[in-house]
Amino acid sequence: MDISLSQKERMLLEDQKSHEQICIDKYTNYANQAGDNQLKQIFNANAQQEREHLNSINQLLSGSLPQSNQQQQQQQQNQGAGQNAGTNTATTGFNTSASSKSDADLCNDMLMTEKYVSGAYDTSIFECRDTRVRDVLNHIQKEEQKHGESIFQYMNSKGMYNVK
Repeated sequence: MDISLSQKERMLLEDQKSHEQICIDKYTNYANQAGDNQLKQIFNANAQQEREHLNSINQLLSGSLPQSNQQQQQQQQNQGAGQNAGTNTATTGFNTSASSKSDADLCNDMLMTEKYVSGAYDTSIFECRDTRVRDVLNHIQKEEQKHGESIFQYMNSKGMYNVK
């Protein structure tokens, strides 16, 4: 199915594309830095979903509607999940190798990042004319919120984020 994007929609999607790449880079780098294996797993799982989001945004920008998530997951499993695992710090300017952060610092940064990205999707959703595009972005936003929830739950369980 072909879709037609306005200049504004294209600009918003390009922004989301860069946000997704930064999330991939951060999650990948932070998974390597995390001391706790449970946190490494959370970061790696979130990074994989961010790759799926980036793929969906690229499909929208190319004028096609992304496949359903189930079809994407099956296709990626067949191709091997590790193909897109590399990071490109030159593109995003994001580099964590020079600093060593605690697991709490990594979680706080990723929670803040997910809050920002989710809010940016909110704006993009409201600016899209095509309901099908809105639905794709709404689905991605919901997954971004789940990423934030997984980080929050981890932090709360480890005493890093206490709800009073």
